[in-house]
Order: sequence, then C-alpha cells, then structure tokens
Amino acid sequence: MERTRTLLCLITMLLIAAADSTEDTVMRLQMSHRDTLFPTSFHRIENIISEDQKRHSLISHKRKAKAGGAKLALRSGSDYGAAQYFADVRVGTPAKRFRVVVDTGSELTWVNCRFRGKGQGKVEKRRVFRAEESSSFRQVGCLTQTCKVDLMNLFSLSSCPTPSTPCSYDYRYADGSAAQGVFAKEKFTVGLTNGRVARLHGLLIGCSSSFNGDSFQGADGVLGLALSDYSFTSKATNVFGGKFSYCLVDHRSHKNVSSYLIFGSTTKTTSTRTTPLDLNLIPPFYAVNIIGISLGDDMLDIPTQVWDTTSGGGTILDSGTSLTFLAEAAYKPVVSGLERYLVGMKRVKLEGVPIEYCFDVTSGFNESKLPQLMFHFKGGARFEPHRRSYVIDAADGVRCLGFVSAGTPATNVVGNIMQQNYFWEFDIVASTLSFAPSTCL
Repeated sequence: MERTRTLLCLITMLLIAAADSTEDTVMRLQMSHRDTLFPTSFHRIENIISEDQKRHSLISHKRKAKAGGAKLALRSGSDYGAAQYFADVRVGTPAKRFRVVVDTGSELTWVNCRFRGKGQGKVEKRRVFRAEESSSFRQVGCLTQTCKVDLMNLFSLSSCPTPSTPCSYDYRYADGSAAQGVFAKEKFTVGLTNGRVARLHGLLIGCSSSFNGDSFQGADGVLGLALSDYSFTSKATNVFGGKFSYCLVDHRSHKNVSSYLIFGSTTKTTSTRTTPLDLNLIPPFYAVNIIGISLGDDMLDIPTQVWDTTSGGGTILDSGTSLTFLAEAAYKPVVSGLERYLVGMKRVKLEGVPIEYCFDVTSGFNESKLPQLMFHFKGGARFEPHRRSYVIDAADGVRCLGFVSAGTPATNVVGNIMQQNYFWEFDIVASTLSFAPSTCL
C-alpha cells in the first residue's frame, strides 16, 4: 500500500482547531439526493442517463491515462432536479454555508466563487463565496511547486504571466461538466458527533468563477471524495482516523429526509460484511473485487475477464453515477435473467431514454416475485441490493431495469441507486469496504 502510506505522509499540513478535544468524536455531514425518477415527462431520466454515460466514458479515459470524527448531513436531491447527493459545508472566515455535490469520483473540492473581479457576484438560487471577504483565504501561486507539479492531475493550467498570478484550473468531470477558477487553501468548519465544531485548516479548494453542466444543477459546488493527495477525503481521514462512511437515502426522498456522511469510526452491526478495497487498482476511484453476480440461487455465466482490471475490467463504487454500468458480458446475463421474471409485463420504449428494458406496470407489479440480485465479492462477502434499486421507477406506470451496458472491455460502476439504503464504510488505512442494510435514518 505504498500509495496509501505516501498519502498519509503528505497530509500533515492539515491542522485542526476545535472548541473542545476531538478525541472519540467523528465528523458528520448531512447528505441529500438531487433527483427523482418520478418525472412528469421522460426528459429528466433521459438527462440522468446521458450524464451517466458521459461520466462513464471519462472514467474509462481517466483510467487509461493513469495506469472520533466529523458528521455532515446527506440528503436526497429530488427537489433540485438532478441525480446526485448533497451535503452542506461551511467555508472561510467567517464561515459561509454552501450546498455541494458529494462525489467519490472527484478529487477537487470547489465552490461558486468571486475573486479579483472574476466570477458572478449574484447567481439565482446559488450562493457565492466572496474570497476576498474571507480572512483565511490563501491563493496558490502559479510559480509554486504545488501548482506546477502537484496539481497537474487536477488540471492546473500552465499560464503564469506574473509571480502574483494565482494557479488556475480547468477541471473536467466524468459526465462532461467542467469548472474553471483558481486554487487556494481555505478553512472548513465542520460539525462533530459530540455536538461541537472543528476547523480544518489549509484544505485545497477551487474558487470557481465559472462552471457548466447538468451535474451542478441546484448546487454551489462539489465535495471531492476521491482518494488523492489533495482531496477532502485525504485531509479529513488524516484527522478523524482513516475512515469515512455514508448511507444514501432513497433517491426519491424529499429534501427533509437526510442521512450522514461521517469521517471517523462508526458502530457496526452484526449484519455488516467486509471486503478488500483496492486503492491502487483504478485510482483515484474506489475499486472492489467483484467475482460474480447471481440471481436467486443461480450464479450467472459471466467471464472472469469482466472483473479483471488487467484485462480492462474491474469495478468501482461511485456516488456520482446514478445507474449501474456493466460490461456487455455481464449486462446481458443480468438483464435477460431478470426479464424472465417480468413475463406478462408489456415492454415499452421511453422516447430518448437509452435503457433497453422498461415495462408497463399499470396492471400491477409485485416486486417480491423478483429474484434477489447478489454481487459476490472476493473473500466471500455478498451485497444484496434492494429490489427497488435494480428495478427502478422511470415514469408513472413504468419500471426499468437499472442497468446500462458499458461495452467491452469496460469498467463496471455500481451507481448510487444500487447503493441506496445501505451503510458503506471506506477504511483507507486497512483498505477495506464494509457494508450493511440500513434505513439511513
């Protein structure tokens, strides 16, 4: 685990000043989901799938290019009209609140920002971070080693007309979205499970003067949880014990329903299962060793190359992708196997929606008759998603199999709908992933 050791050595810059000791506490953020699959028209799910496909394409491209604690509220974003989860963070001095997309596939944390006259002073339904009004804002210079070398993987730009020019970036996301701005170091104020607050100093942040893409609908920025030297994860886990966890509420939930993103140890239940988490297979993503998929008692016939990273396969968990992407050789057995249990349901085609298997269920639908889908991990752990997580509501009276073919070869992606109503703990130090069914409340 040389990468992990290097990571833990590089994050000594992070200091914490708290109103009380942070021992035996964890950081906690509330989370919310951004979208619902109950649209009044089909265009919303069409947009979601389009974003997912673009994201998967860039995940594949990025892969080829590289060979006590705190608690944040986590909510479903169904009231904001897009397909991800939100948390509120407080940035700067004095601390200002921002609603950010929680993204395990992103390395950069950034907020909508105005600095040196760049950036919008006012944006409808979005907060603006005015960098020059924060006494803790420290720009990263364009001539620094940090800019010229360390931040190259975060799309830092080479432009440096004067020594006082800040290090700028043009950050590209897996779904085709983008954000432009300058790098800085800032202070985050986070809530602790003991009811107090902690201040995390010197976190790398993007001051984004412009951004575009459907991914940011309803959001003021992004909380980067991918594993890299400068992500929020690397800083927070160094302070709060090398672990973070979340539980995603149902994607259809109202914004008043929330769960938590937690940095630090949590209490496991007797139903918790653990599998290796390989942090070096497909960096900066969280790769898991799936070895097979079953439906009911039947193990599906899927070639082992689908799960083999050396053959272009492998699997990641991603909170920023909604549906689950499977390589063609896994996709076909899964959807054809499920289709056999939907005999009698009229198959329909949703205009503009590239999901192959959708069914009219207005005459009645009993999901309990569906077989249990199960992902089998190396080491014996098994993940049994809820049936509503793989036969999803796409429109009134229409259900679809929540899978998309990723082609061949391809990185398999377990999306956030498949993960919902499960507790997930990522142990960076031990390189393990633990999970268990949960109401997330």
